[in-house]
Amino acid sequence: MTPATTATLPKNVFWFEVLLLTSLMLDCISVAFQDRTMSDPEMSGTVIAAANTMAAGLIILLAYLVWLAAHGRKNWARAVLTASLVFSIVSLTQIVDDSGFEFGLWIDIASCGLTAAGIYLSFTGDARGWFKG
Repeated sequence: MTPATTATLPKNVFWFEVLLLTSLMLDCISVAFQDRTMSDPEMSGTVIAAANTMAAGLIILLAYLVWLAAHGRKNWARAVLTASLVFSIVSLTQIVDDSGFEFGLWIDIASCGLTAAGIYLSFTGDARGWFKG
C-alpha cells in the first residue's frame, strides 16, 4: 500500500495536526481523571466502563480524522472535526451553566482552545488548497 501523499505538509497543516493531537491527549487525561464514584445508584460499574470505552473509541476516531485531514487531504474530515468542535463548545457551555467551573473543566476548555486554534490554521495561510473533497 502506498502512502496517501508524498508531498510535504504545509506549515499550517503541520500545526493543525500537532494542535489537534495535543487536544486529544488532553481529552485522554480528562477521561482518566473523571469522577468514577458510584454516588448515583443508577451508575453501575458496567455503565461507567461503557462510558469510558465509548470515550476511548471517540478519541481514536477523532485521531483518525485528524490523520485523514492532514495526510489524506480530506476536506470532509476537516469539516467533521469543525462540527465536533462546535458540539464540544455547546456541551461545555451547558456544563458551565449547570455546575460552574471545576478543575477538570479547565482541561476541557484548554482542549477546545487548542482545537479551535488548529482548525483556524487549517483554513488559513499555506493550508488553503491543501484539502480536497
